[in-house]
Amino acid sequence: MEIVIIEREAFETFMAEVSALTEKVDRLCARGTERRLKKWMDGEDVCRLLRLSPKTLQSMRDRGIVACSQVGRKFYYRSEDVVRLVSEKQEGAS
Repeated sequence: MEIVIIEREAFETFMAEVSALTEKVDRLCARGTERRLKKWMDGEDVCRLLRLSPKTLQSMRDRGIVACSQVGRKFYYRSEDVVRLVSEKQEGAS
């Protein structure tokens, strides 16, 4: 094992910077998690909200009516896109 000797002041400065960086990363992670949970809906949620069958939602996905992201075998939809579909559906019914 190699031993490195540095001055106390340099070590304390380094540790303060590492601590500040750690706090920033923690804040960004918390904010990112919060946004991710609010922004995305899974297919079940979308079907329930729009009163669609899974097959209809798949057809809309295939035709490009609604954008989605796929993680593994599951599709996720942005809440903004779903809100847009709801408003279009309401306008079409009027």
